[in-house]
Amino acid sequence: MRTVDFTPLYRNAIGFDRLFNMMEANTAKNSPGGYPPYNIEQQDENHFRITMAVAGFAENQLDLTQKENMLIVKGERKAEEGKSYVYQGIAERDFERKFQLADYVKVVGASMENGLLHIDLEREIPEAMKPRKIEIGSDKLIEG
Repeated sequence: MRTVDFTPLYRNAIGFDRLFNMMEANTAKNSPGGYPPYNIEQQDENHFRITMAVAGFAENQLDLTQKENMLIVKGERKAEEGKSYVYQGIAERDFERKFQLADYVKVVGASMENGLLHIDLEREIPEAMKPRKIEIGSDKLIEG
């Protein structure tokens, strides 16, 4: 696997250290083996949905945590004693999947349906961060 060195960009891009650190972290490791598989759907400009295939996991075996700009999804299964398999092809392993969220994106809900975990996200940009129009030749701001 090829690694990318972002060091030359640090001297030309002031204030983007966090962006480069996130890119380095994502190229270094995403998640072992890509388990469980997931989709990210953009429903509109400010609404997103992550759908993860978590067949075999009950709701009480899943844990969702948002810490700052990181969404962490963990699945922990307890081993069932007394079962003897002739063939075991269904993955029953624990997992931890991390998603780096953009600024002002928060989790607004989660649900399970047919072995799929749906996590709904919304971007709420604060009023102070929204674009505003400045009229030329005056000190007045035009909201918009």
